[in-house]
Amino acid sequence: MEKFALPNSELEISRLIFGCWAIVGGFNWGPQDERDSLAAIKMAYDQGITTFDTAEAYGGGASEDLLAKALGEKRKDIIIASKAGPADFAPEDIKKACERGLKNLKTDYIDLYQLHWPNPEIPLEETLGALQELRNEGKIRAFGVSNFGNKSLETCKKSSFKISSNQMAYNLLFRAIEYSILPQCISDGVPVLCYSPIMQGLLTGKFSSETEVPDDRARTRHFTKERPQSRHQEDGCEELTFQTISQIKDLSKEANIPMGNLSLAWLLHQEGIAAAIVGGRNAAQVRKNAASAQLALTPALVAALNDITRPLKEALGPNADLWQSESRVV
Repeated sequence: MEKFALPNSELEISRLIFGCWAIVGGFNWGPQDERDSLAAIKMAYDQGITTFDTAEAYGGGASEDLLAKALGEKRKDIIIASKAGPADFAPEDIKKACERGLKNLKTDYIDLYQLHWPNPEIPLEETLGALQELRNEGKIRAFGVSNFGNKSLETCKKSSFKISSNQMAYNLLFRAIEYSILPQCISDGVPVLCYSPIMQGLLTGKFSSETEVPDDRARTRHFTKERPQSRHQEDGCEELTFQTISQIKDLSKEANIPMGNLSLAWLLHQEGIAAAIVGGRNAAQVRKNAASAQLALTPALVAALNDITRPLKEALGPNADLWQSESRVV
């Protein structure tokens, strides 16, 4: 599988990254058999995926535990990306969080340690300085950020402690970062790692209408604020969302490419995108997703996907927070 060299580091990540949130099951995902999770992780490695994204927040460390259990013997051959939550951004707290991650992952170092969301209450320069200290101590090899908007990215740019990546929600149904965040990342030389690349299954054609989408997957701003787990105050754009999905599905049939693979390949063709983070609840799903890395889309097909999804992009606007009207992406 093709690799991407992260700046300000010696890391080369696979362009598809295995996302380790869904494998713990529970909230947003439902029941999950550990045997399926372990098989999914191992299949990802067998398919050439060498980078694995996790976080202490995923199952309270359970995701990190599973990754260690599945690939502990392959530690030197893989890149582990984990995250610290914003409550742990004070310098001493983030060091403690890193120690917990090392313990869960049963490793001496984390390759890419990321700040999960901005925390305006704690000076970012102090947090970045603590990350550099962890790097100097050999406990992490590089550090990045996640869900960082223009203001926070500007602080990172001015800092002497250089980040290696910004992880953002980005997919055909949610193109908000294209307004200002992605251009800034490109200008600053900060590659983007895309999470939610198939929009929690919507971009596989799994659901035919908004009524089929369970409430825990209908929390995004695509859906009405009346959904029980909604945290935004918007009317949503359900009709337009499913019109768009239908058009993507038609195009995928015409191109003879599975809809999910087409969606992932589109991401990998975008400027500034280092990798797409895609999960898998079992080995079969992982094998299917991994095929996306081999797809070469024609410029005409990429342009058609851009045209189909542009009205939805404009309807949702530049707010890069998938879930809240008052954006936490700052």
